[in-house]
Amino acid sequence: MPYIKTKTSVPVSAEKETALKAKLGSAITALGKGEAWLMLEFEDNCRLWFRGDNSAPLAMVEISLFGKASADQYEKMTKAVCGLLSEELGIDPEGIYVKYEEVSHWGYNNFNF
Repeated sequence: MPYIKTKTSVPVSAEKETALKAKLGSAITALGKGEAWLMLEFEDNCRLWFRGDNSAPLAMVEISLFGKASADQYEKMTKAVCGLLSEELGIDPEGIYVKYEEVSHWGYNNFNF
């Protein structure tokens, strides 16, 4: 039951969003999850600042995960996220934060896991 919210300071076209969706669907396997339960949210053209500056493209990615993952799995996922945002949107990995949240209660379809 992963959920990935991606905020970027740059525009994301429908074509780029589709590419990001596919690549995040593949990348989530780093956390032992599959695309079948993955929910994504994209918010582009956000007013993001980092180190007192907003002149370079930036991104904030929040990943909520039902359950837990290892430090190695999180590291692999962070590398994947930074790589795909760099490739698809031209955002330097130095301008990307990735935040993880492990969730112990998750509801879906009238019940909780």
